[in-house]
Amino acid sequence: MERVAQFLKEAETYYLATVEGDQPRVRPFGTAHIFEGKLYIQTGKVKDVSKQIHANPKVEICAFKNGDWLRVAAKLVEDDRLEARESMLDAYPTLKGMYAADDGNTEVFYLKDATATFSSFTKAPEVVKF
Repeated sequence: MERVAQFLKEAETYYLATVEGDQPRVRPFGTAHIFEGKLYIQTGKVKDVSKQIHANPKVEICAFKNGDWLRVAAKLVEDDRLEARESMLDAYPTLKGMYAADDGNTEVFYLKDATATFSSFTKAPEVVKF
């Protein structure tokens, strides 16, 4: 899991895929934070992505850096504790201009039953589960 978080942070931008009805939706994300032994991401409740995750928590993440890419299939689980939101915002202080841990909008999710696949054109894929 730490290797996945590190890859996502180094890539800086990754893409989160959700489903809306029968239509895939993909958008850039940038948060990846380990809190209490779980890998978390963050968004806002007012966004369509939040509604899509709540309707169907199965997601896929894809990131690319230096000729390598990472795909992570997982189920997202909301953690509604103030401490989890505070930890994410402390890890990404630039978000504090748009979000606050107690604003009623900020939400964090951790990845559950994740399968991460590290790939490149020059070596065999490596699968990590967490």
